[in-house]
Amino acid sequence: MHTHSLADYMGCLERGDWQGVGELMLSSANKLASIGADFLICPDNTIHAALPLVQAQSSLPWMHIAEVVAAEAVQRGFRCIGITGTRWLVEGEVYPGKLAARGLAYLRPRQEERDEINRIIVEELVYGVPRPEAAAYFAQVIGRMKREGCDAVVLGCTEIPLLINDSNSPLPTLDSTRALARAALRRAVQGSSA
Repeated sequence: MHTHSLADYMGCLERGDWQGVGELMLSSANKLASIGADFLICPDNTIHAALPLVQAQSSLPWMHIAEVVAAEAVQRGFRCIGITGTRWLVEGEVYPGKLAARGLAYLRPRQEERDEINRIIVEELVYGVPRPEAAAYFAQVIGRMKREGCDAVVLGCTEIPLLINDSNSPLPTLDSTRALARAALRRAVQGSSA
């Protein structure tokens, strides 16, 4: 496991410097390759937007979090997925292409919802402050997505499960971080027996 400081990534995100995000990811990839890793995962949904910039330069293969989530959605029989996460994730293309490749439709939060969800993540959840009002807001947004045709919602940020899970969500949840961890474990175990 290796990561650079969240502040390093946030500085790049705030500047819109996806190449900088990619360089941080590649730096971690190179370090992990040098100590014997077989493949790479990144539990951060947002920075997957830079993955296409580094995959060709990486000496190791990456598992893509949105591919894992899309596979789980299909396996569970879902058809239309609500996407939640930071504004960079929700406004980007990390999930749409991977969901569409599996025949899944998707819905993004409205602009004002994106802004508030991003604020909750960056100002509250990153600091470990899950407030009941924030959980209620997420449930309200997910409820609207349900009324507009979604049958599941991706929790597209590591911290969102601090607020929302299957017990308080109007829709079944796809916890991206847990799905990626399970997929990585399966891959590691299969690789060790090959």
